[in-house]
Amino acid sequence: MDVSRIRTLRGPNLWSRHTCIEAIVSCAPHELDLHALEGFEKRLRELFPAVGALKPSNPLQERLSLAHVLEDTALALQAQAGCPVTFSRTAATLEPGVFQVVAQYTEELVGRLAFDLACELLEVVAAGEPRTFDVEAAIARLRALDEDVRLGPSTGCIVDAAVARNIPYRRLTSGSLVQLGWGSRQRRIWAAEVDTTSAVSESIAQDKDLTKTLLAAAGVPVPEGRPVGDADDAWAAALEIGLPVVVKPQDGNQGKGVTVNIVSRDHLDIAHRAAAEIGEVMVEKYLPGSDFRLLVVGDRVVAAARRDPPHVIGDGEHTVSELVDLVNADPLRGEGHATSLTRIRFDDIARARLGVQGLTPESVPEMGRRVVLRNNANLSTGGTATDVTDDMHPDVAARAVAAAQTVGLEICGVDVVCESVHVPLEQQHGGVVEVNAAPGLRMHLSPSYGKGRPVGDAVVAHMFEPGDDGRIPLVAVTGTNGKTTTTRLIAHLMATSGLRVGMTNTDGVYVDGRQIDSGDCSGPKSARSVLLHPDVDAAVLETARGGMLREGLGFDQCLVAVVTNVGAGDHLGLNYITTVEDLAVLKRVIVMNVAPTGYAVLNAADPIVAAMAPKCPGGVVFFAQDHDHPVLAAHRVQGRRTICVEGDRILVTEGSWRVQIPLQGVPITRGGTIGFQKDNVMAAIGAAWCAGLDWDTIVRGLASFSNDADNAPGRFNLMDYRGATVIADYGHNPDAMRALVDAVNAMPARRRSVVISGAGDRRDEDIREQTAILGTAFDDVLLFEDACQRGREDGEVLALLRQGLADASRAREVLEIRGEFVAIDTALARLQPGDLCLVLVDQVEEALAHLARRIREAGAPAPDSVH
Repeated sequence: MDVSRIRTLRGPNLWSRHTCIEAIVSCAPHELDLHALEGFEKRLRELFPAVGALKPSNPLQERLSLAHVLEDTALALQAQAGCPVTFSRTAATLEPGVFQVVAQYTEELVGRLAFDLACELLEVVAAGEPRTFDVEAAIARLRALDEDVRLGPSTGCIVDAAVARNIPYRRLTSGSLVQLGWGSRQRRIWAAEVDTTSAVSESIAQDKDLTKTLLAAAGVPVPEGRPVGDADDAWAAALEIGLPVVVKPQDGNQGKGVTVNIVSRDHLDIAHRAAAEIGEVMVEKYLPGSDFRLLVVGDRVVAAARRDPPHVIGDGEHTVSELVDLVNADPLRGEGHATSLTRIRFDDIARARLGVQGLTPESVPEMGRRVVLRNNANLSTGGTATDVTDDMHPDVAARAVAAAQTVGLEICGVDVVCESVHVPLEQQHGGVVEVNAAPGLRMHLSPSYGKGRPVGDAVVAHMFEPGDDGRIPLVAVTGTNGKTTTTRLIAHLMATSGLRVGMTNTDGVYVDGRQIDSGDCSGPKSARSVLLHPDVDAAVLETARGGMLREGLGFDQCLVAVVTNVGAGDHLGLNYITTVEDLAVLKRVIVMNVAPTGYAVLNAADPIVAAMAPKCPGGVVFFAQDHDHPVLAAHRVQGRRTICVEGDRILVTEGSWRVQIPLQGVPITRGGTIGFQKDNVMAAIGAAWCAGLDWDTIVRGLASFSNDADNAPGRFNLMDYRGATVIADYGHNPDAMRALVDAVNAMPARRRSVVISGAGDRRDEDIREQTAILGTAFDDVLLFEDACQRGREDGEVLALLRQGLADASRAREVLEIRGEFVAIDTALARLQPGDLCLVLVDQVEEALAHLARRIREAGAPAPDSVH
């Protein structure tokens, strides 16, 4: 078995809405039937009993290959490591013994490691050496990696709450920085810290002495204390304040370096050393009572917990050290924040606290004796938490809110020490001892005792108003032809409405009319860049097949999905997409991921596109030039949204409501004479309609859209050269050739010529068909070779193009020219007034610049809008 390629599908994809690992797996003939591998399944189940039922993904498939076993094993390894994964699939390709194996993942690194480990496991089982693979160690490795890379409990609960409200999220780093929402409606969190927390407020919270000063001035009770220098100064401060005292870093968090209830110089010296390792040290009065954490979100306390210091209970048999080991063996305790509780630390502070109680690590405490290992009760040092939210006195909550607002924190953990939260702090000599700018939420989510609180929901509710999902209107556009022009036109209509539009297409990435990236940007990476940009109010994303295959979609769902058409010339034969039906299954991914309140805008005249309608979770808009097309007519009868051409107008209907848009007011169609542009316009109208644009704006936008070389490069750009008409277009498949021929046939011309090459990564028959179509409509054909042959030998593409012209009914002269620009110059030199020349550009930007230069040299107008 050989794994030749592994891809990470980070968004909805051909196989599933889940994030997945996809691998190409080749099996030897003897690996195509598991039953032919003697003893393999028995050895596998003995080594790894958790592997699944081992049955083909396709119930009609009788034989089970090793690729299917790899699928089940990769999924089962992740499941055993605690990852919530359920989806997997194995599909045979047209190549004998070659399969596409897909398995869901929740964390990319974990999914990839699981795939590698699954391959390694099957390898040793097949070799008859299962003992050389340690399954438990592999699962432990996966579990440790998952704990290391997944979101921590604080960030995770906020993200989960956002997902429950259909707010999209994106992890911006490998840590806890997360974007919630898209574009101009996005918010960001860093663990439990929100993007509106100022650096000033955070700095105040980190300076414990300054915090106390401000809180005291605001009438919030705080303990007496001051910053200190060395240990002698700390002891002097302790005597000034009066024992017992607390020693802690002036700038610290998570209880690091904090020691409480110090009553002796020796204990203070140890505490001072621990605090000094963190930073400057301060000493303050020890307040008797329990340690409470109050979580403030906005202007209210949403959760409260009593934190008890780490301790063990004697049993009369085990030493203190052994009792700590027994407590730390609890699976709920771990390192860091991945588990509900943290393991108890046994360090100098713990030994000093034992000494105060007359104990050593080797002491055996009597049955029932409570032995405290630390006086501070942070969960990060091994403490436990008990929920007391429902027991809190309103005045205690009010003081916590006052403390948070005095410092300027929207999300704040307020640490209070008092005997009880049942009565006001002033009545029991309690006080606020600390405020935290990025509080841990673990104790409130999964307290040791009492019920958990939905604190993530509270944070999200504070950041987003009710009903706000943080999404901007997102239109995804796909198809074989017309998708770039349609994308640009939709973006123009939205910009006309006053929105700042983010657009991706095969020419680049644009934000509010400014290009921020160039090249083919029709994939998921560019889509994510647009959705990340804070100045984007709406997104229009061209969504090409290549990006969907490589990585899936760059978004989880769209408001509108537009499918212009699906043709046979769209890179068939690549990446196991071999038929038009395969291609349609891929392109309908955007349709399947329309929001329930959204729409799919589909070409009713293309039966493959029209068949996508049942897969749409939202509504459907059909468009077609034929007013009486059966699909359109049936949809119209049902009172649903339709768009068609009726005479010299575009007709838009829903039930009895209708709008008519004169084609004379849509320059891109040249008064309705260019058929494929009418399709593009109807698709754009449907998208704008479903995105909520008003009709006055849509009509104004259609009238002002310019199809020139600057606004829509390589998309039927018309120009005048010494009285001849020159058209530059990036059409590069048979369907595009047919559409261009129809458009050219509607334009008067004395003599017609075409300049063409062919993409080497297309099928031979697709390359031949292009010139076969053009040979029926053009008198002269000038062939040139692309700058990049995409795997073809020199002259191979030209030979295929010539073959397509073998039976040409019109082409009278065929020239072969080396170089695109030489071919353009040759064609221009042959033109006479009244002629027409179609230039099918390869290097779009360079070729258009070359044409513009030649037109300037000839003294003719530069490329302009369709007129």
